[in-house]
Amino acid sequence: MAEKRADTTEQEIELRFEAKKSLGRRARDYLVITAASFIYAAAVGLFLDPNLLAPGGVTGISIILNRIVGLPTGTWMLVINIPILAVGTWKFGWRFILSTMYCTVLTSFFTNILAAAGPVTQDPLLAALVGGALIAVALGLVFKSGATTGGTDIIIKLLKLKFPHLKTGSLFLVTDAMIVTCSAFVFKDVDTALYAGLVVLVNSFLLDLVLYGRDGAKMFFIISEHPDRIAERILKELDIGATYLSGSGAYSGNEKRVIMCVVKKQLSPKAEEVVRQEDPKAFLIITSATEIFGEGYKSIFSEKI
Repeated sequence: MAEKRADTTEQEIELRFEAKKSLGRRARDYLVITAASFIYAAAVGLFLDPNLLAPGGVTGISIILNRIVGLPTGTWMLVINIPILAVGTWKFGWRFILSTMYCTVLTSFFTNILAAAGPVTQDPLLAALVGGALIAVALGLVFKSGATTGGTDIIIKLLKLKFPHLKTGSLFLVTDAMIVTCSAFVFKDVDTALYAGLVVLVNSFLLDLVLYGRDGAKMFFIISEHPDRIAERILKELDIGATYLSGSGAYSGNEKRVIMCVVKKQLSPKAEEVVRQEDPKAFLIITSATEIFGEGYKSIFSEKI
C-alpha cells in the first residue's frame, strides 16, 4: 500500500511539473506575440500607412478604408477582424483562435499609438523595404509561437475547407493582388500601388528566410504514444496529408506507428505545436525537403525539367 501511495505521489509531482512547464511555455509564447505585435504595428504605423502603402490582407484594406472613412487604421484592423475571428472560433475552436485574438487586439492598439508619432521616412521605396522586412520578422515570431495574425489567414483557411482543390499560395496571391490594385484606384497613384506590391514581395521572401532559410518544406517523422490524436489534428487543423509507417523498437520490440508528413514552411511551427500539445514526450525528427511532387505540391509531369 505504501509503495502504491509513493507511486501516486510521484505521478502527481510529474503532472504538476509538466503543467508548470506548459504554463511557462505559454507565458513565453505570449511575451513573444506581444513583441511581434509591436513590431508589426511599427511597420504599419511608422512606414506603410503614412506612405499610403496597402500591402494586401486586412492591413491593406484598413489603410484604404482609413483614407475613405477616416477611422484610424488600427481601429479598422480590429473592426474587420471581429467577424472573421467570430467565424474562426465557430469553425476551429477557442484553442486555435485565442492567441490570434490577443495578437489582433494588441496590433490594432499599437498601430493607433505609433501612427500618431508620424512617419519615420517619406521615401516610399525605403518605407516599402523596411515595412516589408518588419512585417516578415513579426509574422515569423507569431508563427513560431503557434499563433496567426488573423485576417486573410483565417478567410483562406475557411475557403480551403469549401474548396480544398485550391492552392493556399494562389489564394493569398489573388487576394493581395486585388487589394494592391484597389489601392491604385483609391489613391489614384499607380506608383504607390507598385510600391505596395514590393512590400508583398519583400515580406514573402524574408518570411521564408526568417522561418526556415531556403528550404522548400519540412518532413516530419513523429513517434508518439498518441499517434491517432496527433494525426487527426494534423489532418483537420493543417489540412495536409499524413502517412502511418510501421516500426518496432530495437530494444523493446514494441510495435510502433510512425507518422510521416510533409509540411509547408509556414505551417511547420503549427505542426510542432500540435505534437507538443498532444505528447510532450514524443520523438520528433524534422528534415528539409527541397523538392516535393504530388497532390498539393508540384506535378512531376509539368514542372520537373
